[in-house]
Amino acid sequence: MHKITVITLGPGAKEHLTLGGLQALQKAKKVILRTARHGSANYLTKLGISFDSLDSLYESSEDFDALSQKSVEILLEMARQSPICFAVADPAADEVVTRLRQKPQAELVILPGVSLDAPLLCAKPVQKPLLVSDAVQLEVHEGQLPVCITELASKALAGECKLKLLEYYDADSAVTFFPPGEGKTRRFIEMKLEDLDRQPRYNHTCAALVFPKDDFEKQRYDVEDLVKLLRHLRAPAGCPWDREQTHQSLSRYLIEEANEAAYAIGQEDWDAVCDELGDVLLQVVFHAVVGEEYGTMNLGDIATAICTKLIKRHPHIFSDEKIATSRDVEKNWDKIKETERGQHLVSQKMRALPTSLPPILRAIKVQEAARKVGFDWDDPRDALKKVHEEAREVLQDYEAGKDTRSELGDLFFAAINTARMMGAYPDEVVTISTDRFISRFEKMEIAINEDQKASKYLTLDEWDVYWNRSKQAE
Repeated sequence: MHKITVITLGPGAKEHLTLGGLQALQKAKKVILRTARHGSANYLTKLGISFDSLDSLYESSEDFDALSQKSVEILLEMARQSPICFAVADPAADEVVTRLRQKPQAELVILPGVSLDAPLLCAKPVQKPLLVSDAVQLEVHEGQLPVCITELASKALAGECKLKLLEYYDADSAVTFFPPGEGKTRRFIEMKLEDLDRQPRYNHTCAALVFPKDDFEKQRYDVEDLVKLLRHLRAPAGCPWDREQTHQSLSRYLIEEANEAAYAIGQEDWDAVCDELGDVLLQVVFHAVVGEEYGTMNLGDIATAICTKLIKRHPHIFSDEKIATSRDVEKNWDKIKETERGQHLVSQKMRALPTSLPPILRAIKVQEAARKVGFDWDDPRDALKKVHEEAREVLQDYEAGKDTRSELGDLFFAAINTARMMGAYPDEVVTISTDRFISRFEKMEIAINEDQKASKYLTLDEWDVYWNRSKQAE
């Protein structure tokens, strides 16, 4: 395999071609241009540099991926015969060059040159850092940085880029658009992001700079914005309440917000779910910002901890271990947790459950731990019998004048166990019953008012009449 020298032609003007690149092209026995539709092609012809191009592949290839793959195959076959110079606009943004790098048999030498974004940033200076990407490979994961998009070759491609950007940037975010052109200097027009795919002409030389709006003046925010906002609130001139908070003072809010999010999910009210999960995220970020100040943790530490844990506990994804079913995944997950925590007895796992967990959730986890080693009924009706048994014991203690707290706890525990075995989540069924009670009570109050009676003077028997009416109304 002979050497493949990759030449950087630059954005298009002959002035963008470096001296080193030009000398390499002049000395080369065989020159292949990625495309002859490049501003330097005529200049190379005038200099007497002969070349072939891969333009014929554009029409014969089904898509961009197939085009890149065919290009690599042709270049490797040529390199088996003799050394070649492969000239592209910008190797860093060229998919064919990227794929050639991945071929162990290819001896690749890349000569640096002027990047596609260089004349854009000269025409419209931007304070770095910024994200630079060609339009086809654009990926956006946050809206903190300016974005430079090159090779906006068509209206459709500009539309795809706009949709990706609108996930993180406001529709009226400032955009500098560079119309078709390959001159050594570039003209541009200013517009809003929503107009990115509404221009009269597009080709491979089109480009755009997209700018984020000022902090706290946006309509679309990301997690980094939330971090900035919490830092602002915790600053000396920030909010007195936010500045006073500690890890300890915030801990109860995490539980409260998680419960409210779970309730919203149960209601399938997705706007409320979004709002409540935002409250949960606020608590996580709040702890991260407090941790920055106290040196206990930061958001990166939190992300590292969970990513490391997920990778370790998914060996069937990130290593050669084979696991077939979700049930086997759960068993393996528990086994890894036991090894990490040094827990060998089931009672150790039970005692490791924090008492700060909601009591119902802690009870369920204890019961599930017992179930995994076979200490559980096969039939939920047997668990229901235990509820009756515990209820009788509560009554006996009450009638004997004893402290009923222990037996009441057993009654709750047995009821939770029955719900678990019947496939019903206790929190959910209690919520259903509570909501139903409120609804019936509301009907009673309406009926009492219609009868022009005062509820505080009703006897229990009279309350029962109204209660039964409200049940029948359902």
